[in-house]
Order: sequence, then structure tokens, then C-alpha cells
Amino acid sequence: MFRRASTLLARPFLSARTRSFSSDLPAAGSTEDAFVSAWKKVIPNIDPPKTPLSFMAPRPATPSSIPSKLTVNLVLPYSSELSAKEVDMVIIPATTGQMGVLPGHVPTIAELKPGVLSVHEGSDIKKYFVSSGFAFIHGNSYADIIAVEAVPVDQIDAAQVQKGLAEFTQKLNSASTDLEKAEAQIGVDVHSALNSALTG
Repeated sequence: MFRRASTLLARPFLSARTRSFSSDLPAAGSTEDAFVSAWKKVIPNIDPPKTPLSFMAPRPATPSSIPSKLTVNLVLPYSSELSAKEVDMVIIPATTGQMGVLPGHVPTIAELKPGVLSVHEGSDIKKYFVSSGFAFIHGNSYADIIAVEAVPVDQIDAAQVQKGLAEFTQKLNSASTDLEKAEAQIGVDVHSALNSALTG
């Protein structure tokens, strides 16, 4: 092993084998265009099926100056709470901490934790409790917030929250397996966050 080490170390490194940066690569054509052209070669007499890109509206370009408003979409699996709503600021309960998003925010992806999502529009503040999900902040002052569950804070029943917190705390104390402990801990975390949303 040591006999070959000197020959391996003496070999010059090949600079041609270095990998280029993604910004050095030539721009590729649209994958949808490539799909359509490949389809037409194989089945020229049938129109190609629609791809997801054909159903999506193009995202507006990144503006040259910072806009005065942030466009927010708050989407749930079963409904859309906010759709293209122009607001001044959004405060997101990210797993890394509370994150304020203003127009012109740097593009970011953040995981949501149970907590309060505040939507600021002038002096009006609308608060939602979100259980989990993701927030996608785009460079063109758009914010897409995808939550598993979201409910306006003023619609939360404080008595049910206290009852749920007591139940999950009791389950956590009496849990015997790791799975039972994990499920109970999630319940305690969510109900504690709900309690903080109501009292805070």
C-alpha cells in the first residue's frame, strides 16, 4: 500500500476533469418542449397530453425595485385561505423561530411549526393558527404558505384546548412505549402552541 502511495501522489491532477458550476452550463430548453417534440416523433397524429406546466400561470418576473406589498397565498389541502392577497408583512412560525417576511425578502424555504401566522395589512392583523407545513418565499415578493391545518385564532375554543392539553399531558406521563411517548409529545406541543396563541 505504501509502495503505491508515492506513485499516486506524484501523478498530476487533471484539471479537465473538474466539474463546472451550474452557472457555467448552457441554458437548456424547456422540458415541456422536449416532451412535445419527442411525443410528435413517436405519435404524430395524436395531440400530446397536457403536462402540469401547461396548467400553471407563469410566475411574475422579479421586479427591478422592491414592491410596496407582499403577495401571499395561504393554501390548505382542502381550501385556499388567502389567494394572491397583497399585504404589508407576514410573520411565520418557522422551526428556526419567528420569521418576518416583508416585500423584497430573500428567497427562502422554511418549515412551519405549530404556532401563529400573522398577516399584517395596514393596521389590520389577521392571525391564523397553523399546525405544520412549509413557507416558500420567492424573490418577486410572493409568499406561498402551505399548511396542513390553519384556523383563525378567534375561532379556537379555549376550553377544548385546555381539555386536550390535560389529556395529552396525562398520556405522556403514562406512556410506556416510545411510540406512545412521541404521539403524546406531539399532542402536548400542539396544544401548548394553541394555548400560547390564545393567551399571547
